Amino acid sequence: MTDEPKIRFVLIGGFLGAGKTTLVGQLARAYAAAGKRVGIITNDQAENLVDTQNLRSQGFDVGEVAGACFCCSFDDLVATADRLSSEGAPDILLAEPVGSCTDLVATVVRPLQQLLGDRFELAPFGVLLKPSHGKRILAEPSADERSGFSPQAEYIFLKQLEEADYIMIGRRDQLSDDEVAALKSRLAIVAPGIPVVAVSPATGEGVDEVLGYIESPMEAGRRLLDIDYDTYADGEAELGWVNLTAQLDTDVTVDLDKIASDVVTRIRDVVVGQHDGHIAHLKTSVLAGDTQAVANVVANDAPVDVGLLASRSVAGSIQVIVNARVAMDPGLLEDVCREQVAASSQHHGITVTSISARSLRPGRPTPTHRVGT
Repeated sequence: MTDEPKIRFVLIGGFLGAGKTTLVGQLARAYAAAGKRVGIITNDQAENLVDTQNLRSQGFDVGEVAGACFCCSFDDLVATADRLSSEGAPDILLAEPVGSCTDLVATVVRPLQQLLGDRFELAPFGVLLKPSHGKRILAEPSADERSGFSPQAEYIFLKQLEEADYIMIGRRDQLSDDEVAALKSRLAIVAPGIPVVAVSPATGEGVDEVLGYIESPMEAGRRLLDIDYDTYADGEAELGWVNLTAQLDTDVTVDLDKIASDVVTRIRDVVVGQHDGHIAHLKTSVLAGDTQAVANVVANDAPVDVGLLASRSVAGSIQVIVNARVAMDPGLLEDVCREQVAASSQHHGITVTSISARSLRPGRPTPTHRVGT
């Protein structure tokens, strides 16, 4: 029996493009400012995550679980937590699961409680709502406007909300009071009894309220889902996933923000305009030494957001990482990403020295553990 304090394990869920990584960064900075040691664990179906590079560039201690969601790679999740603890256990572990994943209470929260409750204290499970999809998926049944995704993908979105201990309406800075009220009204119907807070991961508005839920005595993992894994698997398989890494070289000074924005814009325009793809999340990281730019777009009709906007003019070796999650054939999506990274490089007078990529459709979820009622 150890007298060491338990690590507070904070799981932040939500659909692809909801803003989880930005929120995790805000929470990590708040805990670090309070003198807490923080570890972060990111998660994806493939390696080379923009999110991991982004958080590491901000000085955080980050581990990555790649190749499957937390539920299907539970042992890797625990091993990654162990590695982050090797030089001193963190006070707080912030974990961000794959955005197309659900049933996390039964497959992650409760197994951690039951198997490793002597090490981890589970915080209430928060789910971040992506407003652009929420407005459509949560709309009145008679509404003509659809989300652009199939009923199976929408099923995942709704199940994520249903199992939350509390829900965060994201991008508060982009929503009117009436829009927030409308979303809260619909959430009261589809996720009754679940507390809701509006938050802006970009500006930090509402983050103190989120911290209040994390630190509250509210029981974690109170809601087990009744879930159809066939529908869940079909919803995940609808999305094509591409993780691409390109090595570039330039003798001239270039602006990393402009490159990041240009790459995302070009891929978005071709995916939407030529292939009728529906974007769940498309993001890129452009790195040169310790300098980084990040750009992303979270829906077909959403603007390209340059998240770390600053003046970053460099020359020499540059790395571009692209993560694309789009409802379209993954092989075709990979071709588009490769072609548009090359086109953007040529436009900026940059030489491409190598491009590697992996494309896939997520396989059927097979959890390591699933705790029932």
